[in-house]
Amino acid sequence: MKKDVFEYVWTDKKRTFLGLPWSFTRYYLTETKFVTRTGFLSVQEDELELYRVLDKKLVLTAGDRMVGCGTIEMNVRDVDTPKKIIKSVKNPREVMKLLDKYIDINRDKYRTRGRDMYSGYDEPDYHDGHDDHDDY
Repeated sequence: MKKDVFEYVWTDKKRTFLGLPWSFTRYYLTETKFVTRTGFLSVQEDELELYRVLDKKLVLTAGDRMVGCGTIEMNVRDVDTPKKIIKSVKNPREVMKLLDKYIDINRDKYRTRGRDMYSGYDEPDYHDGHDDHDDY
């Protein structure tokens, strides 16, 4: 993907266990979205709006730490991908800082916070077609 297709602030490829970018998975961070592009001949792109990110977690395995990589897991309020995993990218702490920055900017833009995306509690469905009052 060329840079002139959309403006991104960060991009990287998924790395192998040696820390080499030999993969057909590429990650893009724009000011409003996070895009995962996979494939060589048949390409798929998955986008998520940054203001929908609920929580992030950094996972640093021993092998990843040896080559300077890490995995970022994001819990997202999204139907397609409720958990977005950014596997084996270089400088994962810097990527987390960038994500924090743009997530906060977008939350301010849309006037929302992570707690605003939770529905409070799940109300049980009492209307299942039965009239429970006639069972006595």
